Amino acid sequence: MTEPIVQPPLSGLRVIELGQLIAGPFCGQLLGDFGAEVIKVEAPDRPDPARDWGAVKVNEQSVFWAIIARNKKSLTLNLRLEKGQDILKRLVSTADILVENFRPGTLEKWGLSPEVLHQINPRLVITRVSGYGQSGPESHKPGYASVGEAKGGLRHLIGEPDRPPARAGVSLGDTMTGTFAALGTMMALFHREKSGRGQVVDAAIYESVLAFMESLLPEYALGGHTRERSGGILPRIAPSGAYPCSDGMVIIGANQDTLFQRLSDMIGTDWATDARYATHDARGENQLELDEMISDWTRDRSMQEVLRLCEAHAVPSGPVNTAKEMLVDDHMKAREAILKVFSPLLGTDVPMQGVVPKLDLTPGSINSTGPALGQDTRAILDVLGYSLEDQAALRDQNVI
Repeated sequence: MTEPIVQPPLSGLRVIELGQLIAGPFCGQLLGDFGAEVIKVEAPDRPDPARDWGAVKVNEQSVFWAIIARNKKSLTLNLRLEKGQDILKRLVSTADILVENFRPGTLEKWGLSPEVLHQINPRLVITRVSGYGQSGPESHKPGYASVGEAKGGLRHLIGEPDRPPARAGVSLGDTMTGTFAALGTMMALFHREKSGRGQVVDAAIYESVLAFMESLLPEYALGGHTRERSGGILPRIAPSGAYPCSDGMVIIGANQDTLFQRLSDMIGTDWATDARYATHDARGENQLELDEMISDWTRDRSMQEVLRLCEAHAVPSGPVNTAKEMLVDDHMKAREAILKVFSPLLGTDVPMQGVVPKLDLTPGSINSTGPALGQDTRAILDVLGYSLEDQAALRDQNVI
């Protein structure tokens, strides 16, 4: 096995993060996981609301903050004041990337437009995350993940067909957009290595959601078919769903002919040769009936027995996990999919998702959890050349 290189792949890159909540900060989290120095900028009197988010707090601190702000430094800076803007400009001159997710026009209002920032640092990659993008008739609107998921088509597809649209239990639109923003940032950096020039990366929440909508658009435009909510199944993709066991539920996916043959053999039926189920289209036509027959078989068996049989017959399957099961999952432990990292703010180890994806030569890592507000302000301003007297005056003026 190849020995990992000590330096992570983004080591030496400086990122300024101006975002709040999830979409922009998730982009910063991904960059920080792979070694970039991420300096999170927060107003001294208006810190990121994510510091208070989540259902659980320890020592009055959000456990969510420990994850979304991991591997980041905290600089307090009031960008509504000219002196705060001046400090940011000085910081920009030393940076490689700036990530922001304010409403379009906010940076321009503060005199920090891409044109101004590129005059200071032509190599700067400016990654802008917003609900509707930086252009177009709706770009001025505020946008949250929920709104972007609806505009991009996802919400219409989630839930039961006889009920209003539902939502996932996490902010998918935000993390989708943060991921695309990080991908766009990497492409812009690759171009910069060839050209020496930075550029603007424009990541919109609704477009990031739309990118995941597979063939939804041409199905309607060319065939008149509108995808609708279908609950726990994908219409005409069968069998593939959640099936009840005596002690929980399992997912079984056997919608290809070869997989369905294995499933049929495992259960001990002739379904694979029955004209009603023998082909992909036939199984789609008889999806509900087929799912009910599989449910009748799984219902009197334990999850462990069903999963053991599926593994023995090479039928894709898995448990429907909650956090309780994931925290003790042997495969997740072996893969370091979940790691425990000590948080000074919380005063305890925090289990959290590991770094994705895994690189064999230059793997990422989690070196710190979410920082205290402004804990790195002095160190950063020292490097930028501000004396202790200057910093004291800036603090008195609510600049830092």
